[in-house]
Amino acid sequence: MTVRATSGPTGHPEPVIRAGAGAGAGLDDGPSTSTSTSTDIDLGGGAGRIEPDGGMRTTGRAPDVLRCGPYVLDRARIAGFAAAVGDPHPAYTDPVAARALGHPDTLAPPTYLVTLAAHAEDQLLRARPDIPGLDGAVHRAQSLRHARPAHAGDVLHATVRLTDVAHLAGRRLLTLDCAFHDADGLWVATTTSTLLCRPLDPTGSEHP
Repeated sequence: MTVRATSGPTGHPEPVIRAGAGAGAGLDDGPSTSTSTSTDIDLGGGAGRIEPDGGMRTTGRAPDVLRCGPYVLDRARIAGFAAAVGDPHPAYTDPVAARALGHPDTLAPPTYLVTLAAHAEDQLLRARPDIPGLDGAVHRAQSLRHARPAHAGDVLHATVRLTDVAHLAGRRLLTLDCAFHDADGLWVATTTSTLLCRPLDPTGSEHP
């Protein structure tokens, strides 16, 4: 497990890797949608499906749904992420190679959207002062569901939801869904993260 930082940049985040965000390996005809994470990817529905996108919901004054973006995917950031995870497939860096496989531009590795989800999640969690212990929270698990690959040139909007707050070993265990839609409102992918907050004593300080 790795420690997740809750402070993030505004706008499009740098393509850094969070816990378990590896890229596919053993590629043959095209970039694989398998990852080294616990990932559930569904490519069977096509880009025409639209996930339900509810409005802003709040618990008291603290939001549990937030819309973020736009996130503009560009070739340089995609290539940087592919290099960071050690995936040499040319479709991640060469638009000609990607178009030869039937895609409009360079492909983003399947886990690239985790970096955007992390930014959106941080925006929502910073608006939740009722959830202490976020600094140094542990990124416990990540799953992804894709309707289609993301490409350079995509303009994505994220709707991030805090879907559950449970408790594990005296810590809060948060579950967040982050749904990405393109400029036409079509669903592209959804990530689900679970975060284990830092344990707090009754005074609000961190346990040793």
